[in-house]
Amino acid sequence: MSTQQPVSRRARPAKAPLGRDVIVRTALEILDRDGLDALTMRRVAKELDTGPASLYVYVANRDDLMAAMLDEALTRVVPASEGTWREQLHALAAAAIEAMSRHEGLAAVALGAIPTGDNALLVLDRMLALLKQGGLDDTTAAWAVDLLWLHIAAAATEQSAYDARGADEESSIGAADRRYASLPADRYPMITSLRQALFSPGDRDAWGLNVLIDGILHTPAR
Repeated sequence: MSTQQPVSRRARPAKAPLGRDVIVRTALEILDRDGLDALTMRRVAKELDTGPASLYVYVANRDDLMAAMLDEALTRVVPASEGTWREQLHALAAAAIEAMSRHEGLAAVALGAIPTGDNALLVLDRMLALLKQGGLDDTTAAWAVDLLWLHIAAAATEQSAYDARGADEESSIGAADRRYASLPADRYPMITSLRQALFSPGDRDAWGLNVLIDGILHTPAR
């Protein structure tokens, strides 16, 4: 005969109140621990000991959840306060790329949507302030932010892909270099003749951003 006593519901620890913030934080934990494929509404609900329907009170769907997760990741971005406007813009872009790329798949969200989250808007607002310090007119500054945001999102997506594969950039470049070295010169004359330049070391990220900034400064929108 069992001597186990029934457990009263009142004796169980109370669940944490459900809300958008706790859903987002839980989803980020699942993403970082188990990967993008594991991130489903059902899995988040299970982690929170509730049903998927309860989540839809706070997030519209998985896409909405991913966008909220991206915005949460951007809380890590702390704008620099020292240096020239250009140096601060470089630092801001680097911080945003680092924040976006830390979590698998999040950076790609930024490629397909206009930023509307609180933290993303803070990044854009700071970018606009720096571009205005650089002497740009309102329209050029506004269009430039779109271009710079696309650059940041693409760079973060690339870095996130490297991280998800468990590959570092150096080994990936080495593999590509070996592939290029094996190409027939008669079919790929320019690639084979410029292979050394194509794989030359240097801070390409800073150079790429400088190309964008210089082009923006010399190409008014109006």
